[in-house]
Amino acid sequence: MNKANDQVYPLEKRISQRFKIPGATISYRKKRKLFNRKTFAEEFLPLQDLSRGGARFACHKQLKPGCKLYVQLSIPGDRAPLILLGQVRWSAKVMGGNYPYETGIQFNVYGENKFQNYPGNLVKIISLEQKFASLEADLGSPQDEYDIEAPET
Repeated sequence: MNKANDQVYPLEKRISQRFKIPGATISYRKKRKLFNRKTFAEEFLPLQDLSRGGARFACHKQLKPGCKLYVQLSIPGDRAPLILLGQVRWSAKVMGGNYPYETGIQFNVYGENKFQNYPGNLVKIISLEQKFASLEADLGSPQDEYDIEAPET
């Protein structure tokens, strides 16, 4: 591929920054047209990463792309979980570990209409992003060798 195509079609298609939240879990249930169940198919699955537009998590079952899901994000220290509606974008088998699959979901748009996610959830995800993305950056970058002191006045 040439440089012009790389700029038009970047490999990373995500607009939002992905970040990890230690100890966060996700539960999901499939959205059905009739007889919608209120119980979750799988609960307390490890959340791999989160962004404003979606999430990646480990699970026991392979989910089909296009499958609509209600997800519940449980964040350590928060009383109420975030409930979001989304769609499976991909699911892949993973070798090793306790969970044989990883799944990526894209959240529905945020708004006040039916099948849109509550805009307050976006505000909460942005605050989590600010908190945990900066924490990741702090842990991933080496410490400066020298301290910088403010000039005396």
